Amino acid sequence: MEVFSLINDTLFKMTWLSDLMGYIVSSIFGLDLTSQLGASLQFFLFDTVKIFILLSILIFTVSYIQSYFPPERTRKIIGRYKGISANILGALLGTITPFCSCSSIPLFIGFTSAGLPIGVTFSFLISSPLVDLASVILLASIFNWKIALAYVVVGVLLAVFSGTIISKLKMEDQVEAFVFNKTSLPDIEMEKLSVHDRVRISTESVKEIVHKVWIYVLIGVGIGALIHNVIPESFITALLGNDKWYSVPLATLVGVPMYADIFGTLPIAEALVSKGVGIGTALAFMMAVTALSLPSIVMLKKVIKPKLLIVFVTIVTVGIILIGILFNSFGMYLL
Repeated sequence: MEVFSLINDTLFKMTWLSDLMGYIVSSIFGLDLTSQLGASLQFFLFDTVKIFILLSILIFTVSYIQSYFPPERTRKIIGRYKGISANILGALLGTITPFCSCSSIPLFIGFTSAGLPIGVTFSFLISSPLVDLASVILLASIFNWKIALAYVVVGVLLAVFSGTIISKLKMEDQVEAFVFNKTSLPDIEMEKLSVHDRVRISTESVKEIVHKVWIYVLIGVGIGALIHNVIPESFITALLGNDKWYSVPLATLVGVPMYADIFGTLPIAEALVSKGVGIGTALAFMMAVTALSLPSIVMLKKVIKPKLLIVFVTIVTVGIILIGILFNSFGMYLL
């Protein structure tokens, strides 16, 4: 356990980086680390650098693995299964795709046009932005591995449960006709790529995703630093304290109209928990922002009809609230 703890602190929590940023803030900027400004600057520098380091390494790794699984091959794999097993597989495949909710929608269209049941594609659509390898590692680096793994389990269950309900409701007629008329995803012979090609593709994926999310990371870390060191704890707990029955629904509803990548919401969740907010409340906010962002809902409205959109948003919102309440009730055993 001591070896694992050392590896975890060094590679994931990066305690050495925190010490380095503390040295920079105190020695180069001449700020007291116990002051609001000094503590906020250290938090901002440390979380920003840590997230970008982990994000780049993980996206490269996942993208390299994904180079062996082009969209059409993924569709064929899912297509071999029926019923809830197909929903489970769709959700699990979503966990290895480092896409935000908006980026997942083109794949949703491709999978649906290629003949996959809409319930299965919704399981993929939910799990893809909500749960991926990068978010798991970052959650572990901020909280611990028990929280990270529990988050994966409930995220996958939410995707499977939501997709299964949508399958049972048989709402294929609520998908716009043009989706079914689109040409299926091209079957690219990715297995013929050389190692150099896969490295190039993975490097480009890192550049593309970092380019998309960097502003949300900076905003999220900035808000986290503000909550962590400037906003009084009494104010935060009075609004979202674990004893408030409405904290989870409020955090969920506040998160829905926002748009940010999961990597931008993690520092906010970290700061909220440090101020006494329940882990379930913080995770509910994070899940709502990533799974139900307003831009993704607007994009989804272009491909599905209002009835199915309302069902999707309602199921996922209720699911997130229940997960948040569950974490608040039992999260103490995970922290």
